[in-house]
Amino acid sequence: MSCNHTIHKHNHHLGWDNAIDPVLSVAPGETIAVETIDASGGQLHAQATLDDLKVLDFDKVNPVTGPIYVEGAEPGDTVAITFQAFHASGWGWTANIPGFGLLADDFPDPALHVWSYDTGLAKPAVFAPFGQVALKPFVGTIGLALAEAGQHSVVPPRRVGGNLDIRDNCLGTTLYLPVEVAGGLLSLGDTHAAQGDGEICGTAIESPMDVEIKVDLIKGSQSPFPRLETSGPVTNHIDQQGYRITTGIGPDLMQSSRDAVRQMIDWICATSGIAPVEAYMLCSVAGDLRISEIVDMPNWVVSFYFPKSALG
Repeated sequence: MSCNHTIHKHNHHLGWDNAIDPVLSVAPGETIAVETIDASGGQLHAQATLDDLKVLDFDKVNPVTGPIYVEGAEPGDTVAITFQAFHASGWGWTANIPGFGLLADDFPDPALHVWSYDTGLAKPAVFAPFGQVALKPFVGTIGLALAEAGQHSVVPPRRVGGNLDIRDNCLGTTLYLPVEVAGGLLSLGDTHAAQGDGEICGTAIESPMDVEIKVDLIKGSQSPFPRLETSGPVTNHIDQQGYRITTGIGPDLMQSSRDAVRQMIDWICATSGIAPVEAYMLCSVAGDLRISEIVDMPNWVVSFYFPKSALG
């Protein structure tokens, strides 16, 4: 890596707090190589078992590396982060965590899948005994500090970013975040090797990796929420074989989302023979929830797109 700066993974924190001292100060236009820890905070690893998941300490999850002070950034400005490279670790994990996820009531028991994948990202990651997932590394959690004092959980997304889990925060994308405090105080982590839109079971292919970013500053202009600008198409790495698509229809988007996903799980299980919880995790890393129609009252249409390329 040939960046202006490097931040090692031991320079991390849990939660957002504008009182945390920055570990680095950068000028707009400079590049930074950032080491990250996986979303478990290092509690899970390439040889992890279900027993490791069962004793997961949630006070240690979703660490982010930083903060980074952006010189000249003031409230009312925008920090722009361009993702220039991802250096993958070659392993990751996906889990069903009891009480968490879109279908938490359907899947009360813990489940864990540990992945081994090609660091060159040229081959899909195998989901034994069935399926494969095209790789698309991205940063799941990235944000600036809030103006409000005190410690704030890293779990929910916020106006200044955070746990966005937008899979298009990937190579070539520029993310724009509104500044609330001097220097912005940028931090990032929770890197993923792949994820479907919605991250329905609550986890993606959670994978530690090193990320190269360029940081810029836009003075005197900001949007009320994060914005992204991609450098090309967002789904053509998995489109070639088409999709299976299920729908949920009704007045409640959350219930319709659940209905669409449940149908897809049933469809996958009926044609593959894998367990429902395995289909649930596979949907989380490969399938996309979409609001297909939200104008024809009183019912809206939610669709779930699952790529045929993930079916092996």
